[in-house]
Amino acid sequence: MIDGMRLATAIVIVMVYAAMCAWFLRPVWRRKASAALDAEPGATLIAYASQTGFAEQLAAQTATSLRSVGMPVRLTSTQQLDAQALSGVQQALFIVSTTGEGDAPDPAAAFVRTVLDKAAALPDLRYGVLALGDRKYDNFCAFGHRLDTWLRHQGATALFDVVEVDNGDEGALRNWQHQLSVLSASPDLPDWETPRYERWRLVERRLVNPGSAGDPCFHLVLTPDHAANLQWQAGDIAEIDPRNSTWDASLQPLPHREYSIASIATDGAVHLLVREMRRPDGEIGIGSGWLTRQAQLGGDVALRIRTNSNFHLPDDARPLILIGNGTGIAGLRALLKARIAAGQHENWLIFGERNAAKDYFFRDDLQPWRTRRCITELDTVFSRDQAERIYVQHRLLERSEDIRAWAARGAAIYVCGSLQGMAPGVDAALAHILGTEQLEQLAASGRYRRDIY
Repeated sequence: MIDGMRLATAIVIVMVYAAMCAWFLRPVWRRKASAALDAEPGATLIAYASQTGFAEQLAAQTATSLRSVGMPVRLTSTQQLDAQALSGVQQALFIVSTTGEGDAPDPAAAFVRTVLDKAAALPDLRYGVLALGDRKYDNFCAFGHRLDTWLRHQGATALFDVVEVDNGDEGALRNWQHQLSVLSASPDLPDWETPRYERWRLVERRLVNPGSAGDPCFHLVLTPDHAANLQWQAGDIAEIDPRNSTWDASLQPLPHREYSIASIATDGAVHLLVREMRRPDGEIGIGSGWLTRQAQLGGDVALRIRTNSNFHLPDDARPLILIGNGTGIAGLRALLKARIAAGQHENWLIFGERNAAKDYFFRDDLQPWRTRRCITELDTVFSRDQAERIYVQHRLLERSEDIRAWAARGAAIYVCGSLQGMAPGVDAALAHILGTEQLEQLAASGRYRRDIY
């Protein structure tokens, strides 16, 4: 009996000792996790939540791409993240899967419980989310969207909209790579896969803003070698291979460049609005420079079309508010053409540029559409035509009551244009007009969509 009591006492002592060790070591583990994230000051955090390993693979590819252009990164699983560690990060990319009925991957359960189920102050965090899922299931990419919503509510700022990947869709992954190139200011990031292009012919190139204070913009028209390639929806993207590098054995293959398509398939051609871009050293961009100066009229251009389902039109005739600046008018023009062709005329366009005399892109389309009431409302905002600089977000605030009235009637809002300046300004203006909660509801229901770059 005495031996049994001694054994029981010994077991209790061992359990108490183990519990005390766990208690005192817990802060050490947390400090080690935080220290690991802070090992490279200013590094971009790349965090993954993976069920089958695919998210982890894409996170590793993301880290390799950014490191290749000199960006410091920290690659980790969400298992190693807590709120304290996250609060010390200024820029993060999340690659997360959705499993089951919209759930987080199993390894992310603790992250959900200790981080997402609680509040945290993250006002200095800029982030992007790559959400993996399968449209065959309900709650497509639900965990990615839950993470995005939580981050926004903690005061973090989205670098771009959630990139949804349906069952490993290559086009969506190319969109993610494009966002990485914008984020790193490195348009020459290598593609993750060997591109497959079709032959298109450059049949027209016209400078549309001679004398502009901005960089030259060109209207390009391309026709396919095969009519079967005339298949896309308004909102889709043209991917161009600069210098036709994949067809030229003397060239190292170059990463693709993306341009919003300004036409619809029944036009019989892809129309683009391309602005010449300049590198920091003053050299003209490889993609835009080739298209606007070097590609031969009548010559071949390697082109492929990427479906951009997040920017496709609604399935019904609900009112549509279209907001954009600069070359973003290209994507909006295609949406308008498709709506007008379908007899849907309750459209409101708000477009901004520098000067009306030089930079009123597609004026010959927009003005007649307005005259014929194919566009119900047309607001143009030219920032340099008056002493005070006025941008599209200012016009939105001026017309707050009308925006709320259109939204109350079920309008969808589409934004296309620059990531810097315009997109955050428009987002903030809409949140002020409609309220943050309603704007989030519009985004969740597909009534607030953005194509920004």
